[in-house]
Amino acid sequence: MPGTVYRGVGPRIAYVRRIARLTQTQLACSADIALGTLRKIERDERGVSDDILERIADALDVDLTRLLPGGGRPDDRVHQVMPGLSAVIATYDCPNDGPIRPIAELRSAVDKAVAWRLGAQYLHIARQMPALLAELSRAVHTGIAGDRAAAVRLLVHAGRAADAVAYKYGARDLSARLIDLLRWAAPRTQDPLLDASVAYVRTEVFFAAQEHVAGLRALERAVDAVPRRNDVASLAARGALHMRAAVIAGRAGDIGSVGTHLAEARILGDRVPESVYGGTAFGPDSVRTHEVSVAVGLGDAYVGRALDLAREWTPPPELPAERRSGFFIELARAQLWSGRPGEAFASLKVARRIAPQQTRTHKWVREDAATLRRLKRGDAGSLTNFAEWCHAAG
Repeated sequence: MPGTVYRGVGPRIAYVRRIARLTQTQLACSADIALGTLRKIERDERGVSDDILERIADALDVDLTRLLPGGGRPDDRVHQVMPGLSAVIATYDCPNDGPIRPIAELRSAVDKAVAWRLGAQYLHIARQMPALLAELSRAVHTGIAGDRAAAVRLLVHAGRAADAVAYKYGARDLSARLIDLLRWAAPRTQDPLLDASVAYVRTEVFFAAQEHVAGLRALERAVDAVPRRNDVASLAARGALHMRAAVIAGRAGDIGSVGTHLAEARILGDRVPESVYGGTAFGPDSVRTHEVSVAVGLGDAYVGRALDLAREWTPPPELPAERRSGFFIELARAQLWSGRPGEAFASLKVARRIAPQQTRTHKWVREDAATLRRLKRGDAGSLTNFAEWCHAAG
């Protein structure tokens, strides 16, 4: 799916740039685009792609809607692909005719989608995913017989990337349908570690339904199903499920299970190097980010623990952007609850720099930005810009 190219936005960009007291050179540098490109854009001599317009908006610290013709919401670009994703899911077992690339090319496309998911690049995923899922469905059902097992595995990883977009952008029914697709496909690979990856993702359904106790039961069953082997991949699969179980146990208020699963996650995390296993980041650093998440999920009495953890450690840049951004989003909530609005706003801005698309779409960011705006602490103008950017209410 090709990206949108906007025209007629140049004068608006120039106007907002002057209000921000930036030169063309400064804006081009901050947005990481060529100075000549910016000059042509501002003179309306060329259109602006999605990616460039988003980088310019971030550099200007404004909501992208302030630059768009007609004031359309940037999230619309993602929501426009949702019907296409829904159609693909409806026909996964009887796909429409069409081309099928060699399995090596499909693997490369899926690897790119996984990297985008870990980097919270949801717009990239949204543009590519309907066509890619349709092609993978064809490969599973009508492709070369020897490639079908590999195609099923790729379908799971691609479906997980699509689910990240649906879930982050609030399409919870579509997300649940995508997870059902993963649960249909994964067992066909006869790979229990892939089943574990799908069980990890399935937890989103329980979060969305506020069925935390049931979600904890499902994760504990998934842990029991992972082979008790000592290879790195098996250790990471078990550890990731324990890590996830600790978070949902916290939401359920089950302190005993929180302690049990966090302890197991720490032990397993210390036995493997931090990396991405089966599409899920796991290792000592990932466990630490989840300890903050657990503390915030447990509520007021445990917020101090989240702050203590953050004072001792911050996520290294090698950790996927999606996970690092989530750490600062949850830290901001702990800081706000502790009466530290200035620190909370600083954490939200760090989250935005790391992964702007995840930060913009996160429910807690919108809630906390609205609260900060009402408190009127710190730089009111900057708070207003941030609140507009993430569409915070109030």
